[in-house]
Parts: sequence; C-alpha cells; structure tokens
Amino acid sequence: MPLATAHAERADALTAAHRARASRAEKHPVEDFLFTYYSYKPAILRRWHPGPGVVLRDAEERQAWRWYRRDGDGVRVDADSFRAERGTLFRGTVGLLRATLSRPGQFGCFGLHEWAMVYRADEVRHAVPLRLGSDGADAVVEAHDLKCTHFDAFRFFTPEAVPRNRAALDREDQVQHEQPGCLHAGMDVYKWAVKLGPLVPGPLLLDAFELARDIRTLDMEASPYDLSGWGYGAVPIETPEGKAQYVARQRRLSERGQVLRRSLIAAVTASDDTPGGADFSPSRSVL
Repeated sequence: MPLATAHAERADALTAAHRARASRAEKHPVEDFLFTYYSYKPAILRRWHPGPGVVLRDAEERQAWRWYRRDGDGVRVDADSFRAERGTLFRGTVGLLRATLSRPGQFGCFGLHEWAMVYRADEVRHAVPLRLGSDGADAVVEAHDLKCTHFDAFRFFTPEAVPRNRAALDREDQVQHEQPGCLHAGMDVYKWAVKLGPLVPGPLLLDAFELARDIRTLDMEASPYDLSGWGYGAVPIETPEGKAQYVARQRRLSERGQVLRRSLIAAVTASDDTPGGADFSPSRSVL
C-alpha cells in the first residue's frame, strides 16, 4: 500500500542515525533516550495503521494481525476489540490526555528537573561533563524553587532534591498534576500514541515521535550537562536570558503537544465510555 510504504520511509529517515549508531554499538546522550527510556524499537515506528473507521482493500495479510478484522471485501482495525482487551490502559490514557489538555500550561520550571537529578550526587546519569561543575550545578538548584509536576521526572530526583520540590509527587496522583507546559508530559504523548496501538493513524504516531525528539533536545540543552562535544548549544537557565529562551521554546513545544493530544483523543474515542464521552464518530472510508 502506498501510504504504508511512505510511512515506513518516513520512519526509517527519523531513526536512521540511531540505527547506524546501534550497529556500531555507539551511544548518544540525547537521542538514545527515545529508544531506551521508552524501550520502543524503531520497528514499532515503521508499522502503519490507518486508524479506526478505515477499510483496507488488498490487505488480506492484516486479517492475521491482532486487533484487525474482516469488513466486507476488506479489513479494518477492530477498535471495539482493542478497547475491550485494553480497557484499563485505554481509559487511563485517554483520561490523562484529557486532563492535561484541559489545563493551562505552567512555564516557570525552567527545566530544573534535570538539575535536581544531579543535585549533590556522587554519580550522574550521563557520561557527559557538567557545564558548571558539581558545585555550580548544586548552586543553581539551591537558588531556585523546584516546581516539577511530572512524576516520572520527579522520581529520578536525588534524595537531597526531593524535599526541595514544591509538591511531593506520586504515581497515583499523576492525573491531578500533569500539565501541558511540562517537557516530559509532551514527550509522553509519543508513549501514549504507541500504547494506543492500531487506533492511532500512522502520521499521528510519527508526529508524536518528532515532537518527543524536539523536546528532548531542549530538555538536554537546558540541562546541567555540557553537550558542546555532541554539537548541541546550551540554554543557560541560570541566567535571565537563558530563562527567556527556555520559556519561548517551551511554549512552542507545548502548543504542538496540545494539538497532538487533541488529535489522539479524537482518533481513539469514538463510541468509548471514558470520562468526557466520545469526541467524534469517524465515517467509514475505504482505501
């Protein structure tokens, strides 16, 4: 199918550098994150799905795919079966996406979560020197109010940094704290797109990956690490100018994340029973 072929080609272009490094057993402190922390291999990005409501002709091989079914002389994604089998995951994911979408973004954290992860630490997470050294990085944390709202960033804070955060975060109350200005919440849009599997149209999955890649770049450029040896600049959030640069880029990324959240919800919630009700009912189309 032309759409599936074009999708695979776009996915291959997005992962080419990572795959080349992997073949040489080379590591990258910025780009590897999307394949190690999330544990999704490049092959996942290559698999194209049309999303619900689309009947594929000349695609008999997909009858054997999980969550596909025959529809007349074609096959389509069996959205009802996916929701039935993955109900808890589905409802939790859509509920979190809706909650995040509904809130205003907060833009006063300045990426200090990465600094909190090295605060008074004997070892750091990446084999990369600290831009201001250990003492300098500690001083930045001590000069700021930590306002992290994302549990999966907060859980990597050093023990000494944990009590400095404005809120003690927990997995159980993640949905109450998640907000669209958070870089890690934006990267997680990619995770949710993968978890929602065949319900997510191929272009939307790759758009979410591209957003995660761009967010990861800012995340690390604003971090305490010196990435000049890898060709990255620095966003010096310890200065007024660096803070302004960070927030401007953070806002643009947040806007992209909100667009993708809205698109994800619309793509997967036809005839579901998640809080908020169905956003739309896709018409049946044939490819």
